[in-house]
Amino acid sequence: MSVFDAVADPTRRELLGRLRTGGPATLGELAEDFPMSRQAVTKHLDVLASAGLVRIRREGRRRIHELDLEPLKEVDRWLAPYAAEWDRRLARLKRHLEE
Repeated sequence: MSVFDAVADPTRRELLGRLRTGGPATLGELAEDFPMSRQAVTKHLDVLASAGLVRIRREGRRRIHELDLEPLKEVDRWLAPYAAEWDRRLARLKRHLEE
């Protein structure tokens, strides 16, 4: 699955946000934050892992999910021209309003 497909879903974006702000977490810890079954959260985490956005490491019997920001560089490169265009438009608007 591509990074774009993975981040297209709002639940997966929320999971990424949770891992970004809260750090590595087990499935149980993550599932507490979402109004869905652990199985549903697992499916979303599997999609994120297949896109390379989440790494899963074992600590004894526990599986720890960690955010991997590297694949988001692809998204950042794709969005850069759009962000630059918005910056140009906002600068033009600012100049217009200051006149």
